Order: sequence, then structure tokens, then C-alpha cells
Amino acid sequence: MTRWNVYVTNEIPQPALDMLAEHCDIEVNREGKVLSKSTLLEKVRGRDAVLCLLTDLIDTEVLKAAADAKIFANYAVGFNNIDIPSATEQGIMISNTPGVLTDTTAEMTWALLFSVARRVAESDKYTRMGKFEGWGPLLFLGQDVMNKTVGIIGAGRIGLSFAKRAKAFDMKVLYTGRALNPEFEKETGGQFVSLETLLKTSDFVSIHTPLLPETFHLIGEKEFKLMKKTAILINTSRGPVVDELALVKALQTGEIWGAGLDVYEWEPKLAEGLSELNNVTLCPHIASATIDTRTKMGIIAVSNILAAMRGELPRIV
Repeated sequence: MTRWNVYVTNEIPQPALDMLAEHCDIEVNREGKVLSKSTLLEKVRGRDAVLCLLTDLIDTEVLKAAADAKIFANYAVGFNNIDIPSATEQGIMISNTPGVLTDTTAEMTWALLFSVARRVAESDKYTRMGKFEGWGPLLFLGQDVMNKTVGIIGAGRIGLSFAKRAKAFDMKVLYTGRALNPEFEKETGGQFVSLETLLKTSDFVSIHTPLLPETFHLIGEKEFKLMKKTAILINTSRGPVVDELALVKALQTGEIWGAGLDVYEWEPKLAEGLSELNNVTLCPHIASATIDTRTKMGIIAVSNILAAMRGELPRIV
């Protein structure tokens, strides 16, 4: 039986690697960091398949180096890190892992929202530093979540999952996107509005749109000026959807009240001044980081590789 040669660009949960090793000869980058371009080019040569991460830039040069590969299985919900036209031209299949991380990412979005609204991260740091000297009526005043208005940018699977949970807090749901989404409205009672109306009226704004040319810097200086001074921005989609320098300015000047971020424009680098602000909660791209979800992502990516090796199309989740 043929054993295929597969390269894995970073460590993923062991059950997925074990599944892959049953059928393939595998090499895994065990260094725990993103490969340099030169190393990536070297490692993908002669492989039958590559399991890559969203942190790997799979451009034309990399795809040509992996001319023998049948598939690049992206361990991510998106694929903006891969040159799809170039892969198509070279006859290399591209797969991703959508669906499985929908609810997990939505849960993390709520975690960030509550953290910022109730100043959880800020007060945790304060307490750990030994500054807590007793209860006070003005100590770390935050914002209520119940009965507020939440605006959702991007009414796809994750946006829908996030919005469904707003019912539990009796929130008014607004959403915007390319077009009306009847399913979204049926499930959430959400109202379709323009981006401008959403920004002007929402107490919380949560971004769930993919990174596309038309969504690059979708939220910038102009948009922050439209938002309430008490508004909170949450981003668990892709960093470049937000102009991060404009966000820093908006947080510094009080143009908006706070932000919760899991993704960054120049990830892993942060915009200057962002980490110094107390009114922002910062997480290291962990929205899908649960044991169950990250393992399921790996199983899907491996299943897609095995399907391609058998001459089948990867399944769509």
C-alpha cells in the first residue's frame, strides 16, 4: 500500500497526527513557531500533501516549490493566506476547516465582550498587583449587557451563532452584510441595517466578516467617529478588517469606550500603543482554542488530505 509523504507546518493535536501517520509518512515542524519563507520552500518540495496553518503564507513561489502536491489542507476556517488562483492554475486542491469552530468562536466573542464591558482583565491585573484595599461604589464601574443593542458585521455562521446567544440577554440585534439574511432574521429577530446605522446605534459592535479586498479597513477613523462614546468593538474575525492605528487613537481619546481583540492587523505584532491601554482586552488568536474544536479541525484537515490522496474531493463542512 502506498504511503504518502506529507509535511505539517506546525504541531496540531496529537489525535489528528496519529490519524495521518496511519496512512502517511509525515514530518512535523516541532519548533512551535512560524517557519521562515526559505524553510517553508525547502520543506514542501517533493511532498504529496501539505497541512498548513493560517500563519503560513502560501503564495505562488511556495505552490511551485510543492509542484508534486495534490492538496494544501489549511488548518483554519478561512484561506486568505493562500493564493487560490495560483493553486487553481497549478491543479493543487485547497481545503479549510469551516463549521467545526463556529460555536467555539462565538463563545469566545462573548467572553471578550463581557471582559471589556465588566473590565474583567483590567480588574484582574489590579487585584494581582495588590492594589485591592476593599470594596468601593466607584471601583471598576463597567457597562450592563442586558437590554442593550448589539450590531453584528457579517451574518455568516459565526455571526449567527453569536447573535443567537444575544436572546438570553434580551438584546436588540442589528446586522449588516452583503444582503438580507432571512435565516439570520428568523433565528435571532435581527434587523438588517446599513453599516452607518449599525455603528451609530449599537452599544456593542462585533465583527464576523471574512477578510476580502472590500473588507480591508472596513472599520477605520471615519467609522469610529460614528460610534457611541460608550461603544465596545469586538473583533474575532481577521485583524486587517480594522485599521488598528485608528483603533488605538479612538481608544486613547475616548472616541469609543473599549475593545476586545483576538486578531491583529500585523499579527503577531501589535500596533504601537495598543498594549499600553487599559480599555482593551487582548488575546493571542485563541477564539477556536478548545481541546475539542482544535482536535476536530485537525481531523477534518487530515480527512481532506486522505480524500485527495485517494483521488476524491475533500468534503465541505
